[in-house]
Amino acid sequence: MQLKKSKIIFTTAYRDYAVDGFKLEAVDYLLKPIAYDRFLEAIKKVDSTDKVEIISTFMFVRSDRKMVKVDFEDIFYVESLSDYVKIITIDNTIITRETITNLEEKLNKNFIRIHRSYLVPLNKITSYTNEFIEINKKALPISRSYKESVLQKLAQV
Repeated sequence: MQLKKSKIIFTTAYRDYAVDGFKLEAVDYLLKPIAYDRFLEAIKKVDSTDKVEIISTFMFVRSDRKMVKVDFEDIFYVESLSDYVKIITIDNTIITRETITNLEEKLNKNFIRIHRSYLVPLNKITSYTNEFIEINKKALPISRSYKESVLQKLAQV
């Protein structure tokens, strides 16, 4: 297993700790208030081959004539119902008029498609076989068309 080294830019109002920050191999140390051009300069110091990734931890979906916040961590699984999607969470079930493919694009990389009708979060899988994934004591089918990629992904976890 290869560990990636994090790149850190300190943003602080405390000038006194700059030397300590650089001893920790910080990319930069910005003092507040931070000028926009100074911020961009610090960002450019991060190697251009590195990807800057912003990972969302929630989304909003329309359900019952309002926008409902869904925390990714609360999702047990997502089930397609044709033009609707049922999101099973810790607290409730949310039904929204959206396709599973559109929802798959909104979810982060910790979710995998196991069937044309199911998306599951990797961290909620309690067990699996070649045919089923178990989440919260519910068995969800792995389809033949997704089987190879699902088993490959699970072997990497």
